[in-house]
Amino acid sequence: QVQLVESGGGSVQPGGSLKLSCAASGNTASIYFMAWYRQAPEKQRDLVASITRGLKENYADSVKGRFTISRDNANSMVYLQMNSLKPEDTAVYYCNALNDRGQWWGQGTQVTISS
Repeated sequence: QVQLVESGGGSVQPGGSLKLSCAASGNTASIYFMAWYRQAPEKQRDLVASITRGLKENYADSVKGRFTISRDNANSMVYLQMNSLKPEDTAVYYCNALNDRGQWWGQGTQVTISS
């Protein structure tokens, strides 16, 4: 099993920045893919950014140039630096991991962008 714990959410004004962190524990050695998803009220959960064990990054078009995903394999951490935040970025952000046993989710952290 893999346990994922997110932190770093909060409320900021438009144009502000936040950095989300996700700490993985358990069977982390087999994790080959980590990602951040988000889900706004009454909307589906969408992929925001992903990163492979080899550090290949991928981003949703809506966040390209504003968000950066990074990964610390040695410490089983993944981060999401979010800059130039917009009200439409408001959502619950979930950490996700894939290993040879399946898919794992964190409990989510709320991000609210409001003036």
